[in-house]
Amino acid sequence: MGFCFRPSTSPPTGPVSFVRHFSYKDIKKATDGFCRIIYVDCDGAAYRATFRDVGVALVKEVKAFHLGNDVFYQEVQLLGRLHHRHLLPLKGFSMGCKSLLVYENVENGSLRDYLNDPLKTPLNWRTRRQIASEVAAALEYLLLFNDPPIYRVSISSSSVLLDENFGAKLSRVGVLGSSGHAEGPTYSSVSKDGSDTACNEVMFQLGILILELITGQSSEHGGSNLIEWVQQNHTGSSMHNLLDPDLGNDYNSHELKDLLNVARQCIKFRDKPTSTCVARLLRYLQKKNNTPVS
Repeated sequence: MGFCFRPSTSPPTGPVSFVRHFSYKDIKKATDGFCRIIYVDCDGAAYRATFRDVGVALVKEVKAFHLGNDVFYQEVQLLGRLHHRHLLPLKGFSMGCKSLLVYENVENGSLRDYLNDPLKTPLNWRTRRQIASEVAAALEYLLLFNDPPIYRVSISSSSVLLDENFGAKLSRVGVLGSSGHAEGPTYSSVSKDGSDTACNEVMFQLGILILELITGQSSEHGGSNLIEWVQQNHTGSSMHNLLDPDLGNDYNSHELKDLLNVARQCIKFRDKPTSTCVARLLRYLQKKNNTPVS
């Protein structure tokens, strides 16, 4: 029989008191005994939950037992104070046999589902362009409008969730690494060099995501397969070979060129653009390119 950690039944007080505390029993009931699995990743499973008072929600495991309650509460405190329309909102948390975070429900699942599942209706070009702009806006908020900046973020087609209007919600933000350790730069103090390294990594991930949106391909092996493909098809008519075949002729040639240029800037080895620069550029391109498909 495995050991089951049982914290106090009283919700924590102090810095996390503004985030709702769910009892482990209520979480277990809402997920049908943790049987309603949506997906499993390196951080654990995510579950669909239905609560009597708050309706449908997404419950995500966090591997933080051996770090103690203080580190988990630090995570909750961080996530609870983040408010941006393109970040997945935290609704609450629970401690029991699992450390759990309760998020707002998203109707359409992950971006990865729509890029890889042949049974899903393919996303059109306008929606893909919009998703790139919305993820960049979320990064601008995390890196520019938080003091200190928040560097712990994972950007991929599986971490971008889509609401009922196919608006992007970035879902993996926080200090805990996949093994429950606060790995790499966090939202706490880092050196100038550490900040630059963290920002470069985040922008690299954004570049790979944009390539996923364009090509419909997954970013396995750290995105090296996509980068190589882009380098081989980067000029003239070969540029169009990169496009997801599901798009057909539903795209604008000028927009394709612009988005590819943004992605290339993000995946450069040096002198990557800032999150603010990319967010503003993508907003500008959206306004400029509100033209019929060519």
